[in-house]
Amino acid sequence: MSVLSKPYFHNEAEAFAFVESVLWAQGPVCPHCGAMGRVYVLAGVRTKATKKNPEGVVREGLKKCGDCRKQFTVRIGTIFEESHLPLHKWLQAIFLMCSSKKGVSSHQLHRTLEVTYKTAWFLSHRIREAMRDGELAPFGGGGGIVEVDETFQGQDPDAAPSKMAIRNKNAILTLVERGGRARSIVMPVDQLNAANIAEVLSVNVVKEARLRTDEAKHYITPGKAYAEHQSVAHAREEYVSKDDPTVHTNTVEGFYSIFKRGMKGVYQHCSKKHLHRYAAEFDFRYSNRIALGVDDKARAVTALKGVVGKRLTYRRPHDGLNARG
Repeated sequence: MSVLSKPYFHNEAEAFAFVESVLWAQGPVCPHCGAMGRVYVLAGVRTKATKKNPEGVVREGLKKCGDCRKQFTVRIGTIFEESHLPLHKWLQAIFLMCSSKKGVSSHQLHRTLEVTYKTAWFLSHRIREAMRDGELAPFGGGGGIVEVDETFQGQDPDAAPSKMAIRNKNAILTLVERGGRARSIVMPVDQLNAANIAEVLSVNVVKEARLRTDEAKHYITPGKAYAEHQSVAHAREEYVSKDDPTVHTNTVEGFYSIFKRGMKGVYQHCSKKHLHRYAAEFDFRYSNRIALGVDDKARAVTALKGVVGKRLTYRRPHDGLNARG
């Protein structure tokens, strides 16, 4: 049986039950007052009648808190809040984005889910925000190997004009822990220097880690702060050290190969404003890959756990003034 034949991908009541089982594993929690004790199910409540739905629509998952007396659903306080898209379509989108190694474009979601392109674009960015775990646990514990490298993506509209094409791009610095996670940081090209790299490494890598980089000069000084720092000379076509086969950056290069294929082949264009979320999407899938025992279903559940407290409204600054005026 296909994974997409699961009831919660097609039935709204089943979708609410599934999301509640993931987000409320210990029982319903009122998002207004935080109470868990007295929560009542409001079954059969319908929305107001409209021309499209003369009898109204059943409000699935509706509950009422016995302490603050306010109504709520599991959508409140998540990326699903105030969304008109059925919850089961959200779950379909989450699964598609988590199971596609190089990502799924908004146009593909628009066609597959039969929603507008604007809706598909908004929900894909909200799902990327859910994938951004915000974890700050440093890499390289116990003397582990951490590979560090940089790549360049898209055009930076804020960069000073330069004849060197690379100076007009956005820089992405990525840390990959051998056999573990990946973490990418987006920065302007002119900030890709030894001082800023040292600052990034100090926050994300423990001192006992063993660093592996290429021969770029901006890694020399930061590398001195760690237990070991070795590099390979790509300019001399050295990709694995003859003296020590653990000295290479092939792991992070492999990460970038997937990232580049996704950005060029699937997404094709990404503005500087949203680049950090696309990077977080690829970090998430890499850090929750099958080699670490995480299959597509488990990866989707992990993303679902990240939906809480991450609403994105994309409301422009003057929208609030217009609403009040």
